[in-house]
Amino acid sequence: HRSQGDLVQEHCRRIYRTMLVGVKPATFMARGLHRHAAGVHTDLRECASSCMQVAPPQYPPTRQPQRLITSNAGAHSTTTRLQGPICMGLGAGLSTSSRASFAENAPLPRLFRRSISTQRGKPPFDKILIANRGEIACRVAKTAREMGIKTVAIYSIPDARAVHVQMCDEAYCVGPAASTESYLNMEKIIEIMKLSGAQAVHPGYGFLSENAKFAERLVEEGLVFIGPNVFAIKSMGDKIESKQLAMDAGVTTIPGQLGLIHTDQDAIRVSNEIGYPVMIKASAGGGGKGMRVAYNDIEAGEGFRLSKSEAASSFGDDRIFIEKFVDQPRHIEIQIIADTHGNIIYLPERECSIQRRNQKVIEEAPSPFIDEKTWRAMGEQAVALAKAVQYQSAGTIEMMVDGNKNFYFLEMNTRLQVEHPITELVTGLDLVELMIRVAAGEALPFKQSDISAKGWAIESRIYAEDTLRNFLPSVGVLHRYRPPKETPVGDHNGTVRIDTGVEECSEISIHYDPMIAKLITYAPTRNQAIEKMKQALDEFVIRGVRCNINFVRDVMDNPRFMSGDLTTHFIAQEYPDPGFRGHKLTATELHELVAIAAMLQMQHRQQAKIFLQPEGSFVAGKQTVGRAALVGVLSPEGIVAQSDLVITTEGTVGEAHKTRVHIQAKKPKLGDVISTEFVLEIEGHGQRHYAANLPDNSGLYYATCKETGTVRTVQLVDRTNYGYLLSMAGSPYKMTLRSEELERLSQHMPIKVAPDLSAQLATPMPGKLHSIAVTEGQVVVAGQEMCVVEAMKMQNVLRCPKDCTIKQIKASVGDNLSLDQVIMLFE
Repeated sequence: HRSQGDLVQEHCRRIYRTMLVGVKPATFMARGLHRHAAGVHTDLRECASSCMQVAPPQYPPTRQPQRLITSNAGAHSTTTRLQGPICMGLGAGLSTSSRASFAENAPLPRLFRRSISTQRGKPPFDKILIANRGEIACRVAKTAREMGIKTVAIYSIPDARAVHVQMCDEAYCVGPAASTESYLNMEKIIEIMKLSGAQAVHPGYGFLSENAKFAERLVEEGLVFIGPNVFAIKSMGDKIESKQLAMDAGVTTIPGQLGLIHTDQDAIRVSNEIGYPVMIKASAGGGGKGMRVAYNDIEAGEGFRLSKSEAASSFGDDRIFIEKFVDQPRHIEIQIIADTHGNIIYLPERECSIQRRNQKVIEEAPSPFIDEKTWRAMGEQAVALAKAVQYQSAGTIEMMVDGNKNFYFLEMNTRLQVEHPITELVTGLDLVELMIRVAAGEALPFKQSDISAKGWAIESRIYAEDTLRNFLPSVGVLHRYRPPKETPVGDHNGTVRIDTGVEECSEISIHYDPMIAKLITYAPTRNQAIEKMKQALDEFVIRGVRCNINFVRDVMDNPRFMSGDLTTHFIAQEYPDPGFRGHKLTATELHELVAIAAMLQMQHRQQAKIFLQPEGSFVAGKQTVGRAALVGVLSPEGIVAQSDLVITTEGTVGEAHKTRVHIQAKKPKLGDVISTEFVLEIEGHGQRHYAANLPDNSGLYYATCKETGTVRTVQLVDRTNYGYLLSMAGSPYKMTLRSEELERLSQHMPIKVAPDLSAQLATPMPGKLHSIAVTEGQVVVAGQEMCVVEAMKMQNVLRCPKDCTIKQIKASVGDNLSLDQVIMLFE
């Protein structure tokens, strides 16, 4: 019941915030957010300024904080400093989520007000800057808010509407899309810290988290780096130096060449001296980038060149070294936390062996392989190395473990790891909070004897990638994003945690890492945690980009994974060429999917008869519109409809299956509009009784088989002319439903022939054309390198599919390529 004047002020504030970061007010006009303001004030900037004077904020007498606005136009950039309480976050009002206000004391609408829950006592810092983006920036902001610490976000121009911008109290544009000009721009970040009054910076992981020069600059400016000291970052950031330090500290290491490799011929020579297979690694690398495994001279030369190029573009350091590759290894890591008072504690180990291209996909804690004796031996060596570099803050020592539980030092990550949530769940610790308190000089509040693993936690990394095209990156807008419901620790059904930095309508671009979210489950036992993960993956709805949920879900069903028999070769061994092609239905899953398709069609037909919209109205998961069911309520047998169907199931792997089904729909229950109970006779499966409501608004459909008690969750992806596109266990299935007569007639329909694409090379992913290895008129052979496409910080080699001659090259080095864009033609 606010007056029109109040609405005018509110809308003008939204518009003014938007104008500061260069978004046209027309964006909000289209949403009707300032329709009351139209025609009332001609100068929105003046109007918003007057609104801000309603209750001037109280600042300390020393100086008022300044806000930095950066606009980039071509090669020129301008920086304007504004005095006063101006919030730089973009998108205020675009979401109903809480937003930071112009100032704490200003009487803004409730939509923009957020209270900060504080613990007893003064927080270690008043304000920190988060020098990162995405889910880790959101993760740090969450803990900081709980500690009573205000947060400052930075964002590049493409990230102006990002979730981490909304979560923080202030946000500043730090530059254009390129990381080197934004999230790696140390001087700009330090300038923003000074302007915002931030006392410390949390770097998250990646970007500047292991940059010793950045830590040095902070010390010079009298600012706090929430992380280890400069010496530790330098020594552990250099893979060659860290290996030497580890050896000096009594830590076991993998045999290899400690000297730098300068040419591909040197790489081949050293590889032969060590003995194949070898691991080619970037000295400053991490996250799977700048790493290649070579089994022969050809792979050693090529791997050296690609690793060197990736390292230069990702880390600005192209130094390469080579070490022995341990066969059938497990990747186990030890999390440590150290303070400035000499206390160093090691935490339960993490199993990170499920990797693809040396990048972790699934992690768990503890490891199903490591016993307490081995864990403690690994932990003691980790502590010894930490003492050698006077370590403080959170860090991780990564080790390779063979089948006899012999372990070897790989590297130390002087930052928070992506997979830290699983350690938090099994220990009950908040690692981000501990990092902040250690940086403020506080001592650790526990001892080594207090540490043990309780329960089991598993993390699945959800990436935007096309699993059916060799896991190539996928870009686009998240048209629908509905993660499973989070549940707290202690819930009798298990715990579900989501760490994410996106929301519905967020864009997954080529500029940054393709991670969408981290899905973590926790339960008393490993099997229970796996089952909880399966359920959560089945309920995770993502539309607009392709993602790896189908692959992760398939791994969860893999007997070898469930038994805990893991190595870093798991994916290569379980999904050999041509790689993962989709989930292969079991006989039981096929019959369940067929039953669900038949029930869906019956329910939708009943809807159509009583002129209801497909969405309906939902109360407690049921469609209960306010009129009695009108579909055959007088049937004496309680059966209101029945049908005979031939259902064709087509997945991405295997042949299509045709199944004949007889379905009977029971009379709707009191208050229901459509049938929710069915009797099905499935060919080769006998009679089954099912109960199911219509899909909810996110497309989730739960069907319960009364004979077995099994609850199957599928996603209704789309309704088509032929039937449905359903997703089961993360994989899509085309379900074609026909009557017997239509099935007979369909045999006479022509089959569409796929076009011949063998005479061209097209990019299988959007990205930048990094290099071209051939010329027009050149004769090439099958398997020969044609070009390299760089996407999401990874370089991908495209090879010739057959012996041919290059007819025409249709793209140039440096071009930004769209998906399936033709690069060259053959003849």
